[in-house]
Amino acid sequence: MSHPDDVHFYDPAKGHGLSHDPFKAIVAPRVIGWISSRDAQGGVNLAPYSFFGAFASFPAIIGFCSEGYKDSLANIEATREFVWNLTSKSLVEQMNRTSAPVPHEVDEFELAGLTKAPGVNVDVPHVAESPASLECKLLQIVRMHDLDGKPMNNWLALGQVVGVHIRREFLSEDGLFDTAKAHPVMRAGYLGDYAEIGPMFDLRRPKA
Repeated sequence: MSHPDDVHFYDPAKGHGLSHDPFKAIVAPRVIGWISSRDAQGGVNLAPYSFFGAFASFPAIIGFCSEGYKDSLANIEATREFVWNLTSKSLVEQMNRTSAPVPHEVDEFELAGLTKAPGVNVDVPHVAESPASLECKLLQIVRMHDLDGKPMNNWLALGQVVGVHIRREFLSEDGLFDTAKAHPVMRAGYLGDYAEIGPMFDLRRPKA
């Protein structure tokens, strides 16, 4: 057991007492929610989100949270569709360019020099260069509330996966997606901190 002097504890409501808030550095690395969407007029948006995850597998459900009601949320609420695109190491600079605060009418695919690949079960393009993309239909958008019930400026969008695109070069001969070869890049730490996948290992769940 550690000694109390060996642990820095803080109540977030009272401040962390450090040079920078460590929350995002502790909950890291996080897969990047690189989300493409289309508005009701047909305009396309592509933007990365730091808070992203998978929440179920049968059926597959993924979600991302936006700090502020941004273009992605407005588009998805209007059309009820979006696509998640895996950010590989080779695409990290393009992903970063799509995070720029540009006007709504700017097409981030063009801004970053990325190729639009058409959807199959959604009318939203995905990043053709991405190793894998997940087409989604919106299940719900939830505005988050704090412990006092006060609405936050954070919205969680949950979608059911209705289509999966995998570039064949990332499939092994036995039909497995090669995560290491896809070289995903993840969000980590502070303002400009990112992480890449390291050596993978096998660890099976114990049997009862």
